[in-house]
Amino acid sequence: MTKRFFVNTAVLLGRSLRHVTRSLDTILTTTIMPIALLLLFVYVLGGAVKSVAHSYVNYLLPGILLITIASGISYTAFRLFLDRQSGIFERFQSMPIARSSVLWAHVLTSLIANLISLVVVVLVALLMGFRSGAGVLAWLAVAGVLILFTLALTWIAVLAGLSAKSTDGVSAFSYPLIFLPFVSSAFVPTDTMPGPVRAFAKHQPVTSIVNAIRDLFTQRPVGTGIWIALAWCVGILIVAYIFAMATYRRRIS
Repeated sequence: MTKRFFVNTAVLLGRSLRHVTRSLDTILTTTIMPIALLLLFVYVLGGAVKSVAHSYVNYLLPGILLITIASGISYTAFRLFLDRQSGIFERFQSMPIARSSVLWAHVLTSLIANLISLVVVVLVALLMGFRSGAGVLAWLAVAGVLILFTLALTWIAVLAGLSAKSTDGVSAFSYPLIFLPFVSSAFVPTDTMPGPVRAFAKHQPVTSIVNAIRDLFTQRPVGTGIWIALAWCVGILIVAYIFAMATYRRRIS
């Protein structure tokens, strides 16, 4: 059973990746907005907020990476919605394949596509002056946090793709996720915000994740911050996975 799951997932992953390679503009589109925000905040608005850090691009990059992921997972929901509307789920159900492999293929495709987008954004940030003295272990820790965050948001996207009633609905779900970093420490310190906004920004998941990545990049002690960030990522991942699988079982039953 386990072997069949991995074989089926690999085959369906190949199918999903072929769809992506035939439409490379999908990856380019998901990187355009984060790169545009990076350029806007560093070169246009950076002068007004430069007091938050010696290098604003260094301060800004962790939040931009999370926005890149939030932008990219919207395509996962859209592709899953199209598969559901085309009736391919019913065809897969009539075949001797592991049912969950259908969803995992979409999830792994999202992970691969988002990792490519993240690499592109980091390369652009390097051209803009981003520098980090972080060692290999710190970079691996950053990669681990970003992978967990990607998986967590991707399972939310799976839930949206299975639940949406229209293409407009499946596209709109990602807007709050993209907006969330703006009310966090991603662009300015939370201490500069008014009371109610500051309270929300300090205690929402994006702030913990951004701060953990920023500390890793700048070689500052992460303390308990990294564990809070990981707890948010794992918690969201587990909850989203449970609800997505329950919704999927209802859809194919």
